[in-house]
Amino acid sequence: MEEWGSIVLPDKIKQPYFKEMEKEEAIKILLVDDRPENLLALEVILSSGNYSCIKANSGKEALKILLREYGFAIILMDVQMPVMDGFETAELIRQSEKFKHLPIIFLTANMNAPEHVFKGYQAGAVDYMIKPFSPEILKAKVAVFVELYKKKQELLRQKEQLNGLNDRLHQQSKYVRSLIEASPDPLITVNSDGKITDMNEALLNITGKAWDQIIYTSFFDYFTNRQMAKEMYEHIFSQGSIIDSPLTLRNQDGRLIEMLCNGAVHKDDSGKVVGVVIVAREKILSKYSRTLIEASLDPLVTISPEGKITDMNEATVNIVGMAREKIKGTDFFDYFTEQEKARKVYEEVFENGFVMDYPLTLRHNDGKLTEVLFNGSVYKDDRGHVQGVVIIARDVTAQRIFENELIEAKKSAEQERHIAEAAVKAKQQFLSNMSHEIRTPMNAIIGFTKVIMKTDLNEKQKEYLGAIKTSGDTLIVLINDILDLAKVDAGKMTFSHIPFNLSASIAAMLHMFETKLEENGLKLIRKYDQGIPEVLVGDPVRLHQIIMNLMSNAAKFTKNGAITVDVRLIGEDADKVTIEFAIEDTGIGIAENKLESIFENFQQASSGTSRVFGGTGLGLAIVKQLIEAQGGSIQVKSQMGQGSRFSFTLDFKKTKAKAETETEKNFIPEVGIQNIKVLVVEDVPLNQLLMKTLLLEFGFESDVADNGKIALEKLKTNRYDIVLMDLQMPEMNGFETTEQIRKNMNLQMPIIALTADVTSVDGEKCKLAGMNDYISKPIDETILYEKIIRHLKTAGHRKIAREGKKEEKKEEKKQRKRCTDLNYLKELTRNSTDAIREMIEIYLVQTPQLIKTMKLAMDNQNWDSLKIAAHSIRPSFSIMGIAPEFENSAETMETQAASLCDKKAIGSVEKETTDLLWTLFLKIEAVCLQACAELKKELPLRS
Repeated sequence: MEEWGSIVLPDKIKQPYFKEMEKEEAIKILLVDDRPENLLALEVILSSGNYSCIKANSGKEALKILLREYGFAIILMDVQMPVMDGFETAELIRQSEKFKHLPIIFLTANMNAPEHVFKGYQAGAVDYMIKPFSPEILKAKVAVFVELYKKKQELLRQKEQLNGLNDRLHQQSKYVRSLIEASPDPLITVNSDGKITDMNEALLNITGKAWDQIIYTSFFDYFTNRQMAKEMYEHIFSQGSIIDSPLTLRNQDGRLIEMLCNGAVHKDDSGKVVGVVIVAREKILSKYSRTLIEASLDPLVTISPEGKITDMNEATVNIVGMAREKIKGTDFFDYFTEQEKARKVYEEVFENGFVMDYPLTLRHNDGKLTEVLFNGSVYKDDRGHVQGVVIIARDVTAQRIFENELIEAKKSAEQERHIAEAAVKAKQQFLSNMSHEIRTPMNAIIGFTKVIMKTDLNEKQKEYLGAIKTSGDTLIVLINDILDLAKVDAGKMTFSHIPFNLSASIAAMLHMFETKLEENGLKLIRKYDQGIPEVLVGDPVRLHQIIMNLMSNAAKFTKNGAITVDVRLIGEDADKVTIEFAIEDTGIGIAENKLESIFENFQQASSGTSRVFGGTGLGLAIVKQLIEAQGGSIQVKSQMGQGSRFSFTLDFKKTKAKAETETEKNFIPEVGIQNIKVLVVEDVPLNQLLMKTLLLEFGFESDVADNGKIALEKLKTNRYDIVLMDLQMPEMNGFETTEQIRKNMNLQMPIIALTADVTSVDGEKCKLAGMNDYISKPIDETILYEKIIRHLKTAGHRKIAREGKKEEKKEEKKQRKRCTDLNYLKELTRNSTDAIREMIEIYLVQTPQLIKTMKLAMDNQNWDSLKIAAHSIRPSFSIMGIAPEFENSAETMETQAASLCDKKAIGSVEKETTDLLWTLFLKIEAVCLQACAELKKELPLRS
């Protein structure tokens, strides 16, 4: 504590204040951007001020920094960042009361629309800086907010000082009263005339009188022996203090209380004795200690330094089975199965002052053993000398039994888990085998149907073949019903997003019900809202599956009347439409108490339903799961004997694309892809014939191997551009064959897996085996063609294209102009040689890696990775002075990739879109390679 004028300042107030006066600390600024070069540029611009720049490369990292650090004056944050953009990060920061008013300035290269500006301010921004921005303006804006921060901190410091001083004044005024009341024992101040001048609440309680009844009365009147009280009082005046002077106090009710009095004189500022302070402790300590000892339900023992038991509680007597008199004075160690271990516990308490949870086993007089955990500590006299130890033993026998039971239960649960896992694996294997066996013949049926549909047919033949194909597709969907249950449970249900004609799609699906309904004397009523756009984006196969299940259900339970299919537009905006589908019948109806349970697995309206009408009770469960997984909802209304109405709503995206029909799909050979020879490794003759037919239609030459061993022999003597590999074959399966091709034969041609097992095969498993891709059966020839072309292009089409343009490229190289301009970078870094060099080095390290990532993302159609890479490369164009058209190209790539991510359209992307992305990528790749070459030459000049 130090004095400032006449006011006493506590150290906790004074020290920070003078520390601030001695040296002004750097102001902390948080910089948030996913690009290292942007963070470096901001740090260089702000280096002229007394700022401490803390850098975060993502919104998530910024939040982590704010959790562990504080005292930031301002945040400069990029808007466009992967995973968590600036808007989301700002909203999360504003949710914390601590950072509710922390200024945030957004840094962005794209802020053209007013709604973007509004969104930023709504998220919590106080200002914007549009890239590329002026360093001087940025510094000026930062300076304004930093000055506000300083003023705020100064006000907070002044407030803290004033509060501290006020608290000190209040503390001083209450200090004496606090000391008096802090004592649990009666405390009295007595003046030189023997009159009581003050007292605490404890004295009032023990005497039974009020404060005004005691103040200024004679101190000696409250004791049975006034003379002894007066002698104690005079002893304090003459000697300065007294310790444990015994007196007997008489309570107002006449009860006598034995007291031990301790007193000392108190003086005024000149040192003159003006009175005494006396504290009276009630003489009941022996009873108090006994109460504490007996209060413990666990055995409690006090032990002398010699190891003899000096006292114990009733719990100890019970646990050892001996009388208290026989235990007292005996060795503490005699009552344990391991006496040396007990001695060690005792010695440890003396050595360390305490012991915690030390395991020992107590022996009862009749031989019963009790497991205990010992906790103990030393106890001392008034002078601080150790008198012995106090040990409490907690009985943990029940706990040990529980722990053993828990271990056994865990073992049992583990065994049950293994059994359950084995059952799940057996189920998955069954589903896998079932899927493969059924899909293999269906692949040929559907495949050849598609082939025939492309030949010259009359209208009736087209109609019949269309019905066959729709039935085949529906059968595949029915097969998927059981598989979909496992997929939904595992969270692996996927949906395609492709353009399709909704009206034609529903009409084709309903066509196969017409004959059956006519035979049963039922009428099919169709209602279709003409306001629905002709082509929508969604999953037509899943939609067929839903409607087919509901139609089958209606047809099964309706004997007379009609079934109505009503499709209505109930909502629309610029991007999507909301459509309600309703299937209404005049059948037997459903009881009201069964309406909720009919959507559960294997449930039907009554126990007799399955017996009378057939079915597994699985259809409606699948319907509900498929609808809700797409963000829709389903309702049912029914009345017994009147019929039922099932309705559901789904959203579909709008599109300007055309829906491609089976007969419109024409495969035009790609430029540079010629004389292609394909090895088909397939053991089913029908599938062999189908693949040869499709490949011939593509213009490719094909060769067939019945199994993996034959395929390896053919690969030794023939050259193939690509291999189509069935996974399940006799002799040697597709995985084993691929491993031989890659490791032993060291062949690198593309390998595409053909699989009818959709439950356990995925792209990652195929890639780990050395395959480039996979296609599930039944084969979609469009996807097959696209994947073959893509992997052939990746393997060699650019080489073919470049060979025809060698001379042209040589001429281009001669005429190529410089693409980089470092003037903006110099202005940004205030022409700092070191900063410019560091920025160039960062560009040369990161740009080739980003180009490589973009190429790999294009090859694998990993649109999320392409979106992130395109976003990351965009700022580098303006920083290195590259023409804006290339940044625009990167922005277009990012937008297209984001759109494809939303569609989840891997394997079904329109050719025009992929061609556009490849064109943009090759353009960006060329300018980045040129920029790297130019910037490498800049480094020696800046060293």
